[in-house]
Amino acid sequence: MLASQRQDRILADVRARGAVRVADLVVELDVSDMTIRRDIAELARLGVVRRVHGGAVDAHHTAHELDFAVKRTLAATQKLAIARAALAWISPGSSIALSAGSTAHLLAELIAADPALRPLTVVTNSLPVADTLHLASRRPGSALDVVLTGGVRTPSDALVGPIADAALGQLRVDRTFLGVHGLGPDGLTTPNLLEAQTDRALLRCASDVVVLADHSKWGVVGLARIAALDAVDLLISDEGLATEACAAAASAVGQLLLAPATASPQTPPPQSPTTERGAS
Repeated sequence: MLASQRQDRILADVRARGAVRVADLVVELDVSDMTIRRDIAELARLGVVRRVHGGAVDAHHTAHELDFAVKRTLAATQKLAIARAALAWISPGSSIALSAGSTAHLLAELIAADPALRPLTVVTNSLPVADTLHLASRRPGSALDVVLTGGVRTPSDALVGPIADAALGQLRVDRTFLGVHGLGPDGLTTPNLLEAQTDRALLRCASDVVVLADHSKWGVVGLARIAALDAVDLLISDEGLATEACAAAASAVGQLLLAPATASPQTPPPQSPTTERGAS
């Protein structure tokens, strides 16, 4: 198969599924890992796909929403580092909200495995998050309460719409941990109109807002805007975030924390390793 034929096949897969993995394409096209990466690099140069860790996503479809199973495979190492860093911002005896998304689900898995965080109340509109935490809550003496909002299910396994919004409107939590489809100078975005509204309800019910977004999300623009960057108290990303993006984010959000790949949970010190709003 010629390089142009492979690239056409890869592009067709991206447009059909929203994203592709290098490992899957190696098997599907029977070529080396480096060959696939070169093909993706060429498609990215042409502006038709966007490279992410482990694969590629569609560069143009702002209304396309990836399945939860696909999201879990993209930038997996960075997402786990972000989840580990986020764990330090959860205190026993508090109430938190977790949105839908693969990074939020990784955080839920860490919460489920850490009895030191009990007692804890978690509000969520994510079915995978609720399932993970429900299993942990059934352990004797777990002191873990899970509140699932209800609503209409999206491809990312989020529950959204008027029912979810009404439930969140009656609740108040200490901190919301929000995963997003994309972010940039124009704010936080998602491909799903109803999810944007429910995400705004998640922001309104919290005293503090923490956004979990790996570096590949910067510059991605979804169809619906959730909020401006200045609505974010803490943005946790990873060390792959470009210098220009770091500067733009640091000037808008309350704090910026870049989680290293080897991040492990630790209590934030009085002067935590973050960049303050407005810093250069």
